[in-house]
Amino acid sequence: MKSIGSAKERRATILQDLNENPEISIESMCKKFNVSEVTIRKDLNILHERNLLLRTRGGAIRLPNTNGKNNETSLKLKGLYNFKEKLAIGKFAASLIRDGETILLDSGTTTFEIAKNLHHLKHLTVITNALDTAIELLKYKRFNVILLGGHLREVSHSTVGPLAESNLKVFYCDKLFLGVDSFNIEFGLSTHDIEEANINQTMFSMSKEVIAVLDSSKFNKRNFVFIAPVNKIHTVVTDNNIPSNIKTQIKSMNIALYTVEPLSIP
Repeated sequence: MKSIGSAKERRATILQDLNENPEISIESMCKKFNVSEVTIRKDLNILHERNLLLRTRGGAIRLPNTNGKNNETSLKLKGLYNFKEKLAIGKFAASLIRDGETILLDSGTTTFEIAKNLHHLKHLTVITNALDTAIELLKYKRFNVILLGGHLREVSHSTVGPLAESNLKVFYCDKLFLGVDSFNIEFGLSTHDIEEANINQTMFSMSKEVIAVLDSSKFNKRNFVFIAPVNKIHTVVTDNNIPSNIKTQIKSMNIALYTVEPLSIP
């Protein structure tokens, strides 16, 4: 294709492509517009700064749905949202785990990053309801990995329902790492799905310590189903873009707060 005349026209076309497809790559845009990677990266960065798309490694994705409807985003796309923040949060959260502990990893893209960063541990029992996390944990031959049974949700690749909850109730865990969809000081933690909320509530009851892991975009949000009040959390791990007023409120509740610098995306 011939190069489109102006940057304005090119960026408008990029947004149109994202309206038709959930994600685009730098490579495909270079071919489409017959321009360099440097040019496309600049276009995507400018559109990201204008809050018109989200930058990812190697491309961009459309902004998540914010119209209030109960539409869950696929696991693949969730993994691309705020990717650099999730990498840093997962790496730091993994450092809070000690040898010999029994930990519980909730389903989600941020908790998945924790599973990727457990190389420093020799002995660990990990319980999870996330299929992708359980598969990732298989690389640690020395760990005891327990995958909860139950109904497998297509969107999240997680097990939920009465069977998953009854499986979980026979275990006592040292630490729960909870991936949070929505965090609101007044309204607590919430999520899209009733069954996800139920299994999360059971996780709370079977864990000595609850560590919420979430990027800063999840604060001041309220979702469809209530999970628990904020004061049931012991620790929060997030990125350093957390709003200052939320940071102050969390600390005033005697909740440990760790903020990390997002990793750069090439």
